[in-house]
Amino acid sequence: MTPPPPGRRERNKQEKLERIVAAASSLFAEHGVDDVTTQQIAEAADIGTGTLFLYARTKGELLLMVQNTHYEEALARGRAEAEHAQGAVEAVVALLAPVVECNRAHVGNGRVYLREMLFGDPDVPGHAAALAVVAETDRATVELIRRWTDTDEADAARQAGVIAAAMYVTMASAPRRPSSTTSSTSSVRPSAPSCAAERPPFHRRSTRVRLRASG
Repeated sequence: MTPPPPGRRERNKQEKLERIVAAASSLFAEHGVDDVTTQQIAEAADIGTGTLFLYARTKGELLLMVQNTHYEEALARGRAEAEHAQGAVEAVVALLAPVVECNRAHVGNGRVYLREMLFGDPDVPGHAAALAVVAETDRATVELIRRWTDTDEADAARQAGVIAAAMYVTMASAPRRPSSTTSSTSSVRPSAPSCAAERPPFHRRSTRVRLRASG
């Protein structure tokens, strides 16, 4: 049975939410979340600040709304790129590169997003959605490791966790200055030989993660 279409009230709420997210996305991209006020977002969305707070209590919550969609799209691009890889290392880097690029689009916003994801209010829907993207990224990494190697599920999950930890620490600790996606992804590139010709075990000793802290 086809569910009834949303009523006018629900459509109006959705329309306001879309305006809020669009306004916040534009302002955050141009100025950075730290330099944007809720008043500016409300004015750009053509609503009152009181109405804005009904949808998001803080700028951090707004950033989660904005960035979650971007990260989901980045992960989808990474999955597609990984399909063309010729080995485990190449596949994992291809998967994660768009995620790093998304985070690096605005370093300040990226760092605030990670902070909100780790330490934000767990009751906020955007927080749960952010953690879901992280979990999906980990699952995709495990799938690639297992596809290209003889590693079992448990060990692949441990290796994916090491890679993810290195990536998020590197992104969170990067200085507030432009940095290339290549340099960021090379910081979390596993030190493993090419797996294009055969499927050698993805041993722990060959998945050491190099953390290059930028000074």
